[in-house]
Amino acid sequence: MCTDHTVSCSCGKQRASLMFRDEIMPEKVITAIFCPECARIIDFDGASMIADNGWIIEYDMPVAEYYASLNDGDVAEVTPEFLFDQSYATWLGVYPGDHTDSAQERAELTAMAKVDMRRYLDEFKSWGIQRMKRLEQEGWRKAQA
Repeated sequence: MCTDHTVSCSCGKQRASLMFRDEIMPEKVITAIFCPECARIIDFDGASMIADNGWIIEYDMPVAEYYASLNDGDVAEVTPEFLFDQSYATWLGVYPGDHTDSAQERAELTAMAKVDMRRYLDEFKSWGIQRMKRLEQEGWRKAQA
C-alpha cells in the first residue's frame, strides 16, 4: 500500500505530493522540500538531499537508515538516491504535482471514449508516450529511465 502525503515547500508557495513505498519509511524521513524558488537560497548537501529539476528533497538520513535496517537487511547503503529512485520517499508520480495533472489530462481524454472508442484508445496511447517524452525533455529524474 502506498499512501499520498502532500506537503508545502520551505517557502510555502508550492506543494508537493509524496509517496512512501509500502509505508516502510515514515513521513518524518523527509526533513524539508524546496521548490525551485526556495531551493536557490539553500546550500545543497548531496549526503542528505536529492535534486530533481530544480526541486530538492532533504532527508533525515539517520531515520532512513534506521527504518531501512528494520525492513531490508540487504541494503548496503541508504542514500538520497536510493530513497528517491526506489520510491521509499519520493514524488507521487514523476514530479511534485504529477498525479493531479495527469488525472486532469486523463479526464479530458476519457470524455472522448463515449463518442469514439477507437480514437480514444489511439489518443490515450499517444498521450502517454508523448507525455513521458516531454517530462524527460523537461529533466524530471523519474522520466529519465
